[in-house]
Order: sequence, then structure tokens, then C-alpha cells
Amino acid sequence: MTVATADDVRRAVGAVPDPELRRPIGELDMVREVTVTDGVAHVAIALTIVGCPAADRISTDVRSAAASVPGVVEVSLEVGVMTPQQRAQLTERLRGGRSREMPFGPDALTRVIAVTSGKGGVGKSTITANLAVALAHSGLSVGLIDADVHGFSIPGQLGLVAADGSVPQPTRIDDVMLPPVAHGVKVISIGMFLRRGAGDGPLGAVAWRGPMLHRTVQQFLTDVYFGDLDVLLLDMPPGTGDVAISVGQLLPHADVLVVTTPQTAASDVAVRSGLVARQTGQRVVGVVENMAAMTLPDGTVVDVFGSGGGAAVAAALSRPDDRVPVLASVPLSPSLRQDADAGIPAVLAHPGDPASRAIAQVAESLAGTPRGLAGKSLPFRPA
Repeated sequence: MTVATADDVRRAVGAVPDPELRRPIGELDMVREVTVTDGVAHVAIALTIVGCPAADRISTDVRSAAASVPGVVEVSLEVGVMTPQQRAQLTERLRGGRSREMPFGPDALTRVIAVTSGKGGVGKSTITANLAVALAHSGLSVGLIDADVHGFSIPGQLGLVAADGSVPQPTRIDDVMLPPVAHGVKVISIGMFLRRGAGDGPLGAVAWRGPMLHRTVQQFLTDVYFGDLDVLLLDMPPGTGDVAISVGQLLPHADVLVVTTPQTAASDVAVRSGLVARQTGQRVVGVVENMAAMTLPDGTVVDVFGSGGGAAVAAALSRPDDRVPVLASVPLSPSLRQDADAGIPAVLAHPGDPASRAIAQVAESLAGTPRGLAGKSLPFRPA
């Protein structure tokens, strides 16, 4: 008969991942006492906070992990909460020993991509949401900041808005926020912090000016724990106002993806957003033309917004030593709109749709050209 040991159970339980922090609970010092007596495993764990939203899932996973150890016939689980000192040690560990320091600086290995446009209504947020999901499903670790503070729509497009209009809030561990995850993407938005209006009204509106907008973007970059990301996307507000300037100051090394529609009225303004980004030191890596011509089943081509806008923006932003390509032309698509309203990105719901294929093409292009590491300090030393 196999006899289970406390070390066997501790190893099994310690490998259980925290669904919010995405790290093993053993690594997070959440496993306390573990003993085995006559086949009964007694396991004590400490959750990060009182009312932890992941408590039930962690408890279930811990019981299953302990019960899976050969020789364990019964599991007794004790669930407690970390002390303030233990939480402080955890948040310091999550930050890598850096106190409230923005983890996406010039030496970070995360590639930061700001998705911008000159005008509103060109489908920038829809492109951003689908692009984030496409990158995540290609195997990358992806974070998404909804920096469009006044016109936030990312929570709805990623299915984070419930039928009653509620949006999940980030879990707080002292001054660290853990972002909700949707379709494999870690997401933060000001919409997660606003209460619904009276009756059945929509989420409250944001009426903030420059300093508040800057502070919000800065907190999203500093206080939200995204973990190790391959790519961080920012859904920027239209235009070249306060948020664009703040992001340029905070992330001057970021890449910029410009979204436009084919019509001249949109493409002319889109060029300005790229020029302002470049003034802060950011690099324009490509243009996405959205709402391009759509081909009907009978072969008829419908170009509601004309043609050539994406190429015009790319040409205007290109320089002799820095060519800006058109990464994709995304056709008008009922599925893209319907899936956005339903909170299921089209790249998942209708991957064969021409618009989904075009966005997947953008994701493939960006994933194939990672951020250069020349001159960057890597987080390890030779033995």
C-alpha cells in the first residue's frame, strides 16, 4: 500500500495556479501547514484577501490536487487569509522588489503597442480587441489597457459586461490590482470602476480633464499587475489630446499602429495622430485600413467609404529610412459588428470571415516582428 507523505502533498498542492495571479500558489507562499495522518491530508492555505473572488476555485483545485496524491484517502482543507505583512511581502514579490515602478520602461522585454487614430468611429477599438485576442490565441501573453477613458468600449467587446450591465472589478491586494481576463487577454478599463446610473441606465460617464486623465493612465501602467507579458496593447482615444501626450511621455519607446478608414476625411486626420506619436519618440510600425470594400456573395463590390486611405496614411508617415507598411485592409463585415456587440471577438466567433482573416494577418505580422533587444538589459547574469 502506498503511503503519502506531507512533501508529496505539498508539491501537488503548491503547483495549483492562482487563477488571477497566474502563478503557482506554492510560489506565492499561499500554502501553509501540510500534514498526512493515516491517509488523511490536512492542508492549510492562506488566500490573499477576505472575499477573494477566486476562493472557491482555488479550494476546489487544492482539494483535487491533494486527493490525486497516491495514498491520500481524504482531504481536510483549512482556508485562511494572509496577514497585512504577508500581503506586503507578496506585492513586493510581484513587483520584483521595485516599489510602485512602472514595469514597461525602455528596458522591459514587453512590446508595447499603442493603437491610435485621428477620428473616432473608425473601428479602432474593435480592431484592438480582436487583435489582442488573436495575439493571445497565437500563444503570446497579452495585456490590454483601455486608455480611451471617455469613450471606453473594450469591456463590452470582450464580453466582460453582464446582462445587468455590471462589469467585474479588478481584485485589489493592497495597492496592486489584478486585471480580469477575457479570452486569454488581461484587461483593464475605467469602465470597471464606474457604477451604473439610476434605474437601468448605462455606466456612468467620465468628465475629467488633463491631470486626472494622466493619473489614470499612469495608475493603469503602475498599479495593475499584468505579470510577464509578451505584448501590451493600448486602445487609445481618438485624436492627439491629453491621453496621447501622457502615453507619449510615459511610454516614449512604444510602437504605434494607426487605424483609419479609406475615406480622405479620416485618413488625413489619422496622419496627425502618427506624427504626434513620432514627436514623442514613438515608432509607427504600420497602418490598418478598416471598413474597406466588401465583396457580396454575388461578387458585387461595395466600397461605402471609398478606397486608398490606408495607403495614403502609410505614404504620408513613411520616411526614406523608415517605411510604414499597410499591414491589412479590413473589409466591412456584419459579423465583426455583431460579434463586438455580443462580446465575442469575431476572430474567435467567425475566424473564416474576411475581416477576421485580415486582423489575424495583422497579428501574425506583429508577432513576427518582435521588439528588438539590442542594447537592452536582460534579467539574468552568467554564472
